[in-house]
Amino acid sequence: MTKKDPGKLRSEAWFNPKDEKTGFIHRSWLRNQGYPDDYFRGRPVIGICNTWSELTPCNGHLREFAEYVKRGVLEAGGVPFEFPVMSTGETVIRPTAMLFRNLMSMDTEESIRGNPLDGVVLLTGCDKTTPGTLMGACSVDLPTIIVPGGPMLNGKYKGERIGSGTFVWQLKDKIQNEGFTPEDQVEAEICSARSSGHCMTMGTASTMACMAESLGLTLPGAAAIPAVDSRKKTLAQLSGRRIVEMVREDLKLSKILTREAFENAIKINAAIGGSTNFIIHLQAIAGRIGVELELKDFDTLGSTIPLLVNLMPSGPYLMEDFFDAGGLPVVINEVKDQLHTDAITVNGKDIGTNNTQAVCYNTEVIASLDQPFLEEAGIAVLYGNLCENGAVIKPSAATPELMSHRGKAVVFETIEDYHATIDQPDLEIDENSVMVLKAVGPVGYPGMAEVGNMDLPEKLLKKGIKDMVRISDGRMSGTAFGTVVLHVSPESSVGGLLALVKTGDPIILDVPNRKLHLEVSQEELDRRKAAWKPPKLPSDRGYTSLYTKTVQQAHLGADLDFLVGKSGDEVTRDAH
Repeated sequence: MTKKDPGKLRSEAWFNPKDEKTGFIHRSWLRNQGYPDDYFRGRPVIGICNTWSELTPCNGHLREFAEYVKRGVLEAGGVPFEFPVMSTGETVIRPTAMLFRNLMSMDTEESIRGNPLDGVVLLTGCDKTTPGTLMGACSVDLPTIIVPGGPMLNGKYKGERIGSGTFVWQLKDKIQNEGFTPEDQVEAEICSARSSGHCMTMGTASTMACMAESLGLTLPGAAAIPAVDSRKKTLAQLSGRRIVEMVREDLKLSKILTREAFENAIKINAAIGGSTNFIIHLQAIAGRIGVELELKDFDTLGSTIPLLVNLMPSGPYLMEDFFDAGGLPVVINEVKDQLHTDAITVNGKDIGTNNTQAVCYNTEVIASLDQPFLEEAGIAVLYGNLCENGAVIKPSAATPELMSHRGKAVVFETIEDYHATIDQPDLEIDENSVMVLKAVGPVGYPGMAEVGNMDLPEKLLKKGIKDMVRISDGRMSGTAFGTVVLHVSPESSVGGLLALVKTGDPIILDVPNRKLHLEVSQEELDRRKAAWKPPKLPSDRGYTSLYTKTVQQAHLGADLDFLVGKSGDEVTRDAH
């Protein structure tokens, strides 16, 4: 790679400007931390963007990880400065972490742009912390590398693997039908989260780590290393070294995040059975860096890719097993003929070269291309009058028999309506019904919560029913499963056709033909539309008000409309 002239470091505008008074101010206050003079004299300054928070348990170990990154930065001749940004803990924050992904991206963007940084290391883990920080970094476009925090160790409960997240969605059934006691629940809670790290299923957190690696934004093999494995610490240190070299090479995000890199990520996500949330986050990232990416691309590029990874929720294994079997490099090498193998990555080499030596150590966890676990595993994108701008479904987590289905709608107008009525004995619902949940989209919830995988009614669970067709304008956890149609766009709260569905309306789901259709005459729909009134916005103050007034619909990535694109790294005015 071409070396960058050290005299053109961005940080020099702060530390060695033409106006000596300004340089004096910037240097002198930082000196109270004990930094020597050479920290301000031509050494690349690296920002370590840390999403550590005690309220984000998946990222609780990243405070320590920052020290390993700093060690690497110093070894390579750089100067590390760690800074915090808002952290969105999926398991704790209300009403949903997705509401704050864009706020987190704003925090990250302005923290990077407004400070004397030449390169950035993003320490991420929990679901939204990877796309949130990456979106912000894309809008500035400095050399950037991601260090994924890593999954927890496998959970073990009564001798069997228990996946964080996935087990939660089985809980109601276990209580109803398997004699699951409160004591069992306490033990299962402990077993399902037994070490530092994020969910160890192929949920959204693991999907985001794999997304970062497949985009070329991590060192090879980074995604699957468990959080408590010593090799993760080594990775952090090596990433610290590498970001200094990236600054000297001027290897910016825009040079890595090409259209080809996004296409690679879509295909690799299909092969690993990644979360549907991947779609909404990758689109938002593409919008920030300036790459054209449409919803239909996820189907066109990924739907025929076979499933090669046998992890929950699509299979029985967990991320520790995936790592032991060889991790993402094996998958990348297996599908290399489908990829743009010349796409550049953060280590300066192309993705093909990085993974050509990968070896699979367990074919029960990672299959070969000629003997996949499922012939076609990518996300299917549906269209029809019920989802004019599209909706998505994850075939690898669905019931094959329900992929072509016609049933009558059972409508829940809000999430509160659902909770209040789903287990009522007199609710008119059977296994052929189609459960429809409204007002859980970007504007309606607000924030597009992970409630689309609605629990089934108790009376059907007692009959042994395990799955039903479910439709909503919300999302579902990447750890969840079922025949669940998500991301319906336009959402009900802005007047999408979903808002007009009534209990008893026939709905056709035809995944093979990519169709989702409400069988109601146009005349009747016109009458309903004339009578429909938009709901009151959830909040008229603060960030939530800003969000609901400017958020884009799901098929565009649910970013705020004024954040799409880049502002760059230039700040023309000083503070003094």
